[in-house]
Amino acid sequence: QVQLVESGGGLVQPGGSLRLSCAASGSLPRLKAMGWYRQAPGKQRELVAAITVIGTPNYASNVEGRFTISRDFAKDTVSLQMNSLKPEDTAVYYCNVAGSGWDAGREYWGQGTQVTVSS
Repeated sequence: QVQLVESGGGLVQPGGSLRLSCAASGSLPRLKAMGWYRQAPGKQRELVAAITVIGTPNYASNVEGRFTISRDFAKDTVSLQMNSLKPEDTAVYYCNVAGSGWDAGREYWGQGTQVTVSS
């Protein structure tokens, strides 16, 4: 059983900041990428940022320079610091764990946390 617990969503004004956190537990893949996706109403789920098995961060072009992803390999946690938030960042944000190597194909999702950017 794998569990991903997210926290940190909420309502913020344009230009503000929020920090999302995700703690993963259970029978996790030994090698795994961890990251964040988001889904806005009427749109497909999209990658926001992820950190690979060797710690390389990747960002969507529309958040690079504003968002920073970090990961604690020992604790199996991943965080997303979001600065200079825009109304178009409004979405449900999902934590993701994706297995690599022998565990490729194992993928897990959190329950989602709402981020609303509005004045």
